[in-house]
Amino acid sequence: MYALVDCNNFFVSCERLFRPDLEGRAVVVLSNNDGCAVSRSNEAKQLGIRMGQPYFEFAHLEHEGKVTVFSSNYILYGDISRRVQSVLREASPDVEVYSIDESFLLIDEQAVGGDFDAWAKALARRCKRLTGIPVGVGVAPTKTLAKIASKLCKQYPALRGGCYMHRPEDIEKVLNKFPLSDVWGIGRRYNARFTALGMHTAADFAARSAEWVRREMGVSGLRTWRELHGVPCITLEHAQPKQSICCSRSFASEISSIDDLQGQLATFVAMAAEKLRKQHSAAQQATVFILTNRHRTELPQHYESRLITFATPTDDTLQIGKAAAEALRQMWRKGVGYKKAGIVLSNFCPRDQIQADLFDTKDHLRSAKLMKAIDTINATHGAGRIHAATQSTEGIKMSRKRLSPSYTSSWNDIIVVNANK
Repeated sequence: MYALVDCNNFFVSCERLFRPDLEGRAVVVLSNNDGCAVSRSNEAKQLGIRMGQPYFEFAHLEHEGKVTVFSSNYILYGDISRRVQSVLREASPDVEVYSIDESFLLIDEQAVGGDFDAWAKALARRCKRLTGIPVGVGVAPTKTLAKIASKLCKQYPALRGGCYMHRPEDIEKVLNKFPLSDVWGIGRRYNARFTALGMHTAADFAARSAEWVRREMGVSGLRTWRELHGVPCITLEHAQPKQSICCSRSFASEISSIDDLQGQLATFVAMAAEKLRKQHSAAQQATVFILTNRHRTELPQHYESRLITFATPTDDTLQIGKAAAEALRQMWRKGVGYKKAGIVLSNFCPRDQIQADLFDTKDHLRSAKLMKAIDTINATHGAGRIHAATQSTEGIKMSRKRLSPSYTSSWNDIIVVNANK
């Protein structure tokens, strides 16, 4: 059987974890630069706030005290996610981290004591007790059905966080009511086309012939169709090294100073290079890009990118940063305000299989020791504790006026409990 563990309104749940006074109240977490809603409590959904809705459209609700709004605190969310994943790995050795708030588990009857439903409910209770995060655990013969089962946990509190869906009659009953748009693998484009054909539920899709599905959607659609019929076609996918790494941000306001822009780009380079080293890879190419705000048509517009090729693949923050700075100087235009910048590392090879250039004079052993020392210090004492002098000392210039403390990753933000009160 497959299990899908889905954290309920994850970003909101992370904020409530340290603000229990927000339980039962409308809470919204915004995207980068406080742009739009990316996580909503059930109470916020009842107020009519939509996923992806721009903040300015419901700002009046915050001013009226009807909703509490937070900026995205991805460091906090990432740390809480890792804690949830550690609980799941205790429950099963086969775990696929699908996203920051979802994980698939492969489980067998003997391991769960023969009762999948009791196991699912027990795991939901354990996650809540050990991490404080409410989750839904859906168990079914396929990953697609497990996803549907996990959604039922949110809709029906009586399930107590766990749903075991395996009997054909139960699956048929659920699919008859389950919206086709919510089926994993059915995107908006297919949903619009199928709706025009009178297909509205998962059962409508499952009732089509295999030949029709293959003709309309190809092999991937046929896998989804078979999974709805209880035939496992999508196995667990264990983490593979990324083939490219991108680090970029939109800024709170346009940046016209090349020094400020360079400081931001250097920060992105450091973030990308650290991720590269974590997966033990080296990059032979990097693409640096800058662009203006296309919505400000009254301002000068400019978009440009530069491809950098290293003679010897590298994971050295300083080497990549130096090349990126030179590319930026070639692209930057005086008097133009830039809204976004970033870097993409690509063309990877394993770190221990680097083929050096014949004329390469760089001391790679010394570079590796330096990067390891920097990563160790930053991991121990906090991100960015050691950084390149070219990096911005103010951090990434994003609008995050409602940012919560870093409760679990900063000594200064750890909650202090007074036992005398």
